[in-house]
Amino acid sequence: MKKDFIAISDFSSEELMSILELAIDLKKQWHDGGNPPLLKGKVLGMIFQKPSLRTRVSFDMAMRHLGGDALYLSPNEIGLGQRESIADVARVLSGYVQVLMARVFSHDHILELARWSSIPVINGLSDYNHPCQAMADALTIIERLGKMKDINVVFIGDGNNVAVSMMHICAKLGANFTHSGPDGYQIDASALALGRTIAAGTNTKIRQIFNPQEAVRDADVIYTDTWTSMGQEVESEKRAKVFPPYQVNTELLKLAKPSAIVLHCLPAHRGQEITDEVADGEQSALFQQAHNRLHAQKAILVNLFQQANS
Repeated sequence: MKKDFIAISDFSSEELMSILELAIDLKKQWHDGGNPPLLKGKVLGMIFQKPSLRTRVSFDMAMRHLGGDALYLSPNEIGLGQRESIADVARVLSGYVQVLMARVFSHDHILELARWSSIPVINGLSDYNHPCQAMADALTIIERLGKMKDINVVFIGDGNNVAVSMMHICAKLGANFTHSGPDGYQIDASALALGRTIAAGTNTKIRQIFNPQEAVRDADVIYTDTWTSMGQEVESEKRAKVFPPYQVNTELLKLAKPSAIVLHCLPAHRGQEITDEVADGEQSALFQQAHNRLHAQKAILVNLFQQANS
């Protein structure tokens, strides 16, 4: 039966850990000489409304490492929901490829693709969430800190799609999550409510604190992201005035645990949300995190086909 990868909240804690354990195994295999061709004969169709370095290359290489192939579909080639209806695109591509990944502006587009597709659909990013990124983030935290359970993750800046998926995976896997951003830039209320419902079942805490210095005290992980996401460019000037107090710099990092690591999903706007000293410092896990997109997504892909065949 078809099962999609749309949101972290769709999966149980056990399912998420199973995928992460698979990612660890696949990464070790790859470093030890290569992955077996688990997806031989399979093709991933990649629909892009937004450009991306990491999403495109990591998914493409994930399929290659596993013996499959990937097909890039640019915005001009599809015009999702404009040149052709999403329902028609989903049904056509379902007869050409074995799995779809879409990186879109509107989350409704992902939901519509999944509704009409007869093959699994992966959310490569939407305005609501970024579940593939969260899986890479969790993989990185486990590698660096040895666990997710009982740690303190603090997200500094805009309560955006990355923050939503990070909050949900923390709640699922037993980590406490704190968001600290300017007034008016909090995490979506419905996503926050869902996160707190999940957290109640895993005995974890979700907090929103305006003061970043207070937020990072006792932090094991400090996470930041761009102040202005793609599609928000008209707000750049306004955001540039309110977000500087939320810069992740050496002074802020000193308030966290000495063992704390720093995450950023990239691309980083150095000198804005993060300084060079932190991004390139000993506590930075930015590039390990970026590389783990490849391995987390391999596990997502393999898991989807295992579920489809079970």
